[in-house]
Amino acid sequence: MNAHDSIMQGLNEALAFTQGQHVGSNVHHVEVPAVDVAAIRARTGLSQGAFARSIGVAKGTLLNWEHGRRRPTGPAQVLLAMIEKKPSLVAELLR
Repeated sequence: MNAHDSIMQGLNEALAFTQGQHVGSNVHHVEVPAVDVAAIRARTGLSQGAFARSIGVAKGTLLNWEHGRRRPTGPAQVLLAMIEKKPSLVAELLR
């Protein structure tokens, strides 16, 4: 099978999957726990500004998370879950 055929097959399988046909599909579900951003930041001992900078988000974003107006999603949620398990993670990696 050439690259074009392989890509077309993948696109057709993706389209079929969205239409409820799961023939030949492997579905992986990853559960990322909800996080308490304020508690995680407190465990690191960093100020809001320093913590926001250390994880690459705006301080306003961090404030929205801490006050429950928004929730972290995707990579931010995963990173925060990792920091929750090991609060020194960011400092260790950025040294």
